[in-house]
Amino acid sequence: METEKIAGQKVTVHYYNTVIVGAGAAGMNCTVHLYEFMEQKGISNPQDRITVITAGIPLGASRMSGSDKQTYYKMGTAPETADSAVEFAKSLTAAGCCHEDLALAEAIGSLREFYHLIQVGVPFPHDPMGSYIGYKTDHDPYERATSAGPKTSKFMSECLEKQVRAYGIKIHDHMEVAELLFKGTGNDTRITGVAALYKKDITAENFGLHIFCCRNLVLAAGGPGELYETSVYPKGQLGIHGVAFRAGLAAENLTESQFGLASTKFRWNVSGTYMQAIPRIYSTDANGRDGRDFLPDFFDSMSKMATNIFLKGYQWPFDPQRIENQQSSLIDVLVFNETQKGRRIFMDFLHNPVGNKKMKSFALEDLENEALTYLQHTGAMQKLPIQRLEHMNPPAIEIYTENGIDLYNEPLEIAVCAQHNNGGFAVDKWWQSNIPGIFVIGEMAGTHGIKRPGGSALNSGQTGGLRAAEFIVHRRSIEIAEKVNFHQQITELITKWKQITQSNQGIRPQDAITQIQSRMTAFAGHIRRSNPTQKAIEEALRLYRQLVSGQIKIDYPKSLITAVQAEHLSLTSIAYLKAILELLTAGSGSRGSHLVATDDGIPIHPDVMDIETGKPLRFKPENVALRDSVIQIKYDPDSSHLFRCALMPVRRDIRKTKAFEPAWQDYREGIIYDL
Repeated sequence: METEKIAGQKVTVHYYNTVIVGAGAAGMNCTVHLYEFMEQKGISNPQDRITVITAGIPLGASRMSGSDKQTYYKMGTAPETADSAVEFAKSLTAAGCCHEDLALAEAIGSLREFYHLIQVGVPFPHDPMGSYIGYKTDHDPYERATSAGPKTSKFMSECLEKQVRAYGIKIHDHMEVAELLFKGTGNDTRITGVAALYKKDITAENFGLHIFCCRNLVLAAGGPGELYETSVYPKGQLGIHGVAFRAGLAAENLTESQFGLASTKFRWNVSGTYMQAIPRIYSTDANGRDGRDFLPDFFDSMSKMATNIFLKGYQWPFDPQRIENQQSSLIDVLVFNETQKGRRIFMDFLHNPVGNKKMKSFALEDLENEALTYLQHTGAMQKLPIQRLEHMNPPAIEIYTENGIDLYNEPLEIAVCAQHNNGGFAVDKWWQSNIPGIFVIGEMAGTHGIKRPGGSALNSGQTGGLRAAEFIVHRRSIEIAEKVNFHQQITELITKWKQITQSNQGIRPQDAITQIQSRMTAFAGHIRRSNPTQKAIEEALRLYRQLVSGQIKIDYPKSLITAVQAEHLSLTSIAYLKAILELLTAGSGSRGSHLVATDDGIPIHPDVMDIETGKPLRFKPENVALRDSVIQIKYDPDSSHLFRCALMPVRRDIRKTKAFEPAWQDYREGIIYDL
C-alpha cells in the first residue's frame, strides 16, 4: 500500500492479484476457493494476493433477504431420488433463454458446493442416516430443494466470511466502487484496477479515494434491487451495474426480472409456508380503514380461492402462464390492481380467508386435493392460519418478530415486489466476462433463463465462484499487479466530483434515485406495454445526461456517495428499459415473470380491468420461438439510447465425452481450461 497526490487529492493505492467486489455468499465463496487453489498449487502467501472490497459486510441480499425457509437448490440427495446432472440442467433450461453449458456446469458443481457449505458450517438438516432430504420448490420436477431456515443465505455468507478471515485475507469494508480502470482499447482492453471511495474518509477537502490495482477482478456485488420502487431487495442494494456497463461488459436477459408478493415494512418474501398456511388477504384505504376482501369477486368458490392462496407457496413468482382459469398468479394481478387504486394490502394470519355471499365459509376439508393432502401430511390441520404456520415453520414467525412485527397480533402489509434478476452480465463456462480477467458471479451474472427453480440462484453463485477461482489460478496470472499509470482516469474523476461538491444547482441524488425507481416500477415491472416503454427511455436518458454533466446538488460531503450511485443506477435503468423495448419489439409476449398487456390479447378475467385503459385486462401469450435466443446488450456512447442490442443464439452443450485415460491426460496437462 502507498499514497499519492493526484489533482490535489490524497489517493491510497493497493496492489493485489485478484480483487473480489462483494462480500455476500458468492463473493466470499470465490475468495475461499481462490486461497485454497493457490495453496494447492504451492503459491506462496496466497492471502496477500487476494482481497475483498465491499460497501458493507452486513449489507446485501445474502445477509438481509430470505423467505419462509429460504431454498438452496441442488441435485437430489434423498436415498430414493434418482437424479443426474443432465436432468438437473434440463430443469434450468426448461423455459428457454438459458445457455446449456452454464446450466450443466451448475448441475455438475451443485453437490460439490453443497457439501462444501456443510463443511464450513451451514446447518442444512439431515436425518439419522445422514441423508439430506429434499422438498419441491417452484419450477422443480424433483424434490431437489433444501433449506437451513429463513436465513439460509445469511448463514452461508457468515460461515464463508469466517473461513476467509481464518485464511488471513484482508476485507476492505465501507468501499463504494466508483470506476473500473483499464489499459488498451477494443479487444485488447485489460483490467488494471478498481477506484473506490472509502465512506468514512470523505470530507469537503478529501474524497477518501482508494485504488486497488489487480490482474483479475471478480464482480459479486449482487443485483440492482433499488431500481424498483416496490422491491424486496434490502434497502441500499443499488448494485454496480452502471460501472460494469461503462467499462464495456456485455449483459444478457436483463428483461427477465422476477416479481412476487413480499412484505413491505420489513422486506421479506411471503412464499412457502406463509401462503400454505392460507391466511386472509384483504385491502384497506391509505389510512388502514375500510377493510375489504377483494379476492372473492374473482373466484368461483371458496375452495378455488383458498387452494390458490395455498399454491402461491411454491408457485410464488408471478407467472403469466398461471393466470387464466383462476390460477394462483391471478392473485398477484388483483393485489397490484388494488395498490394502483391507492389501497393497501394485508395478509392476516389471525383469520381464515373470507368469502362473499355466493361462497361457502372456509373449511380445510373443502380444499382441492393438492392443498389438502399437503396439509394433512404435514399435520397442519389447525383451526387458524397462525396456528398452521407455527406448526409448520416457527422460524418463519420469528423472523418477523426479530424485525418488530408480531404476526400473533397484527396483519402483514404486502405488495408485488421486484425480487431477483435472472439476467445479468454475460459469462462463459468459467464465468469470465467478455473482457479477459473480469469474472462475474452471483446475481450479477446472467446465467438464468426465463424461469429458474426456486433456490437455484444460491447454487449458481457458489458454482460460479468455484469455477472462476479455478480458472484464475490455473489459467490467469497469479502474480501481484504491477504499478500502472492511472493518473488521467483518476484526474477526470476527481475533477468531476469537485464540480459536484461545489455545485448549488441541479437535482438532489436521492430525488434522482426516487425518479428512477418510480419509472422502473411503472414501465419495467411485471406488467409491460410497448409504447410507454419508449417514452420511459427518453425520460431516463434526460436524467442520465443531467447527472453526467454534474447538474447535481449535494447537501453535505458524504452525499457524494449517493451522487455516484445515482449516476450508475441511472445508466443501469436505461440498459434495462432498452432491453425490454427490444424484447417487446421482437414480439416476445408474456413470459417468465412479466405480462405484456395488449388490447387484442387474451382476457385474464372478465372482471379484471386494465388500470391504464379501464377496459378488461388482456395479455399477449409468449412467443416460444424466442426461447432459443437471448438479448445481449452493450454500452455504446455513440448510440442514440447509449446501448445497442443483439439477438444471440443460446449456447448448446457440445461436450464430447472421453474415456477415462484421455480425460485424465487433459486434466494433468491443463487442457481442460482450453476446451
